[in-house]
Amino acid sequence: MADNHTAKTILIVDDQPDVLRLYSRGLEVAGHRVITAETVELGMQLVDAAPPDAVLVDLKMPYVNGMGMLYRLRQAHPRIPVAIITGMADIDKETMQEITTLGAAVHFKPLSIVKIRQIADGLLAKAPPK
Repeated sequence: MADNHTAKTILIVDDQPDVLRLYSRGLEVAGHRVITAETVELGMQLVDAAPPDAVLVDLKMPYVNGMGMLYRLRQAHPRIPVAIITGMADIDKETMQEITTLGAAVHFKPLSIVKIRQIADGLLAKAPPK
């Protein structure tokens, strides 16, 4: 397990508290530092205050969705690796193309802890050094 000085920071943004708890715990056990937000607005405040090494964001959320956050991240913090997570099996072709063009990948829920760790590790491998 990494110590707090070497641990990478991952932000998870999802409007479902149970999902936040599950993913957070799985990543923390793997040695990562995890911060969470239940809204895009709070997530962006956290990013602006202290940019994380990677972001996992749910696609479907109230008010501003995951695409809105992806656009905002690309404008303000273009080098932060991002993964979109979603329970929506029917994402249209245009949305998938947009996500890909913006440099993110889509992962479909439900996701096991092992899969979340793999996604996070993949993102962190792309993270620029701080």
